[in-house]
Amino acid sequence: MADPSSYRPKPGQIPDSPGVYRFRDEHRRVIYVGKAKSLRQRLSSYFQDLAGLHPRTRTMVTTAASVEWTVVSTEVEALQLEYSWIKEFDPRFNVKYRDDKSYPSLAVTLGEEFPRVQVMRGPKRKGVRYFGPYAHAWAIRETVDLMLRVFPVRTCSAGVFKRSHQIGRPCLLGYIGKCSAPCVGRVTPEEHRELAEEFCDFMAGRTGTYLRRLEKQMHTAAEEMEYEKAARLRDDIEALRRAMEKNAVVLADATDADLIAVAEDELEAAVQIFHVRGGRVRGQRGWVTDKVEAVDTAGLVEHALQQLYGEESGEGVPREVLVPALPDPVEPVAQWLSDRRGAGVSLRVPQRGDKKDLMATVQRNAQQALVLHKTKRASDLTTRSRALEEIAEALELDSAPLRIECFDISHLQGQDVVASMVVFEDGLARKSEYRRFQIKGRVGDERIWHGTGQDDVRSMHEVIARRFRRYLLEKQKTGEWDEEAVGGDEPLAGGPVDPETGRPRRFAYPPQLVVVDGGRPQVAAAQRALDELGIDDVAVCGLAKRLEEVWLPDQDDPVVLPRSSEGLYLLQRVRDEAHRFAITYQRGKRGKRMKAGPLDEVAGLGETRKQALLKHFGSLKRLRAATVEQICEVPGIGRRTAETVAAALAGAAPGGPAVNTATGEIIEDGTVEAERTGTAATTAESSASTRERGQER
Repeated sequence: MADPSSYRPKPGQIPDSPGVYRFRDEHRRVIYVGKAKSLRQRLSSYFQDLAGLHPRTRTMVTTAASVEWTVVSTEVEALQLEYSWIKEFDPRFNVKYRDDKSYPSLAVTLGEEFPRVQVMRGPKRKGVRYFGPYAHAWAIRETVDLMLRVFPVRTCSAGVFKRSHQIGRPCLLGYIGKCSAPCVGRVTPEEHRELAEEFCDFMAGRTGTYLRRLEKQMHTAAEEMEYEKAARLRDDIEALRRAMEKNAVVLADATDADLIAVAEDELEAAVQIFHVRGGRVRGQRGWVTDKVEAVDTAGLVEHALQQLYGEESGEGVPREVLVPALPDPVEPVAQWLSDRRGAGVSLRVPQRGDKKDLMATVQRNAQQALVLHKTKRASDLTTRSRALEEIAEALELDSAPLRIECFDISHLQGQDVVASMVVFEDGLARKSEYRRFQIKGRVGDERIWHGTGQDDVRSMHEVIARRFRRYLLEKQKTGEWDEEAVGGDEPLAGGPVDPETGRPRRFAYPPQLVVVDGGRPQVAAAQRALDELGIDDVAVCGLAKRLEEVWLPDQDDPVVLPRSSEGLYLLQRVRDEAHRFAITYQRGKRGKRMKAGPLDEVAGLGETRKQALLKHFGSLKRLRAATVEQICEVPGIGRRTAETVAAALAGAAPGGPAVNTATGEIIEDGTVEAERTGTAATTAESSASTRERGQER
């Protein structure tokens, strides 16, 4: 690991101008390429205190051994040079998109003497005009079959074309009129190229002019009583319209646009692109990438634009590009797109109407693509087996951990502290085995006062102790349950055996590996809980979010798995699932607590007006500080209701004067007579109870 200060440029060496920079490792390999409006400002940001850098950026600068830069004239030139270097050097720390599946495209080989129409996959070739990509190859073949009767362009391979030329006899398509048979000289190369160009024009969306021309020719032929020619033209028009109907109209104004949507999580991102030409979706494609550098949605969009249009000809860039977030700054990217197209390009975020609705559809496709990508990796048996073997090797386990349990703690500023336990068996989630815990605030006889920095650590100790204490009790099969000792989790009360099924309860199965969400302190707490219970056959590790490091008990340094490791990916998936399960439970508890707030006690105040109050003031705290006159400004709230709300909130304020919620009168001694309120409780006692519960949380 290199010290960035060892290769930091001297003050004044870095120019204050646009440019592109490269970080190289000790072997002179380029590991990162970036661009900047000001090289001095951008490069200086990499050499600040390491603790202030993003974890991935910190990893990059400590892996690098040198940095170099190239000055350019404008930001547009910097964008072009950055793309060229990324393609040339393939840096490991740059975002690199890869197709989430192999999409076929309709290709016309205009670079050949006799252009050919065919289905193509893979990287684009020079001299070939592409349309699509399409979701299925059969959709391309159906479209081409309909259009060949109007544009009889060559579709045969080079071998078939050469053989037909040698024997002087065309193939079957030449006999049935779906090929102009240039192989036997029925048309000249110039005439055949004209057919291919008309085919391309029609596929590019310029359909109206051509259809009107055919209709005019059909009417002229009918007037001249050339009925066979008119019937043939009629059938040609019908075939072209059927080909057009295969692509639904999505934008009524015949817009040419590309819509780009991004779905992402902390580790990966999926990009979906819809190509709309003439108001119709002409193609769709998708990419996925690992987020190996610190990049936000706008950065992902910029990288996607570079990859999408970096090798496109001017015809491949539409008049309008719709994105979920604009690159920062947007002007160089828009200028670069305009230069690629040779005309102005509108790069913007759709705000309303059909385009925004279509963008929502593209976004849903991106979300599905990301889920499908993760599911494919998770469902592959070979991949799962390799992941478990990598974990066993990295953690020095005797065998692969077929059952993994992961624990996570979730709370909001020390309140509603909960924990989750998720179970993965053979690399797959077993949701029926998931458990959730409400932290009681005790570890043995020690009281946890939530709000301190040790909450997560102590809570982790508690939940591990409770889970494995249950395991020991079930293992003994005594049927004697100490609810206070084991935490009182309701679903497990009643003994180690389910009386209905006769099967052991879920806590009866021990895991081979316990994963905790956290670093060294959480791992130490989990191991201490196991040691106190005398359990020595369960391995423990922790996965820290910041650098994705694996921590083991009693070790000063973490275990660092390779970024491409399937074992690391499985641990991340287990950890993320535990986090999701915990935060869902915590939000549910918080929602119930907030619902039973002071406003619920106000008689005659319905849900609509409660929501109106909270929306108007933004929070319960601001509503509590408002005057009666300010509350009256809310639509639907009258003077009497406003006074009642103010009185109720004043009575619920911690440390505030007690208020009779029925009359709004302030009570000096804190006692509300039963004859006046209909209850024997006191507001002062209620306030004290509230403060006491707050201290417990």
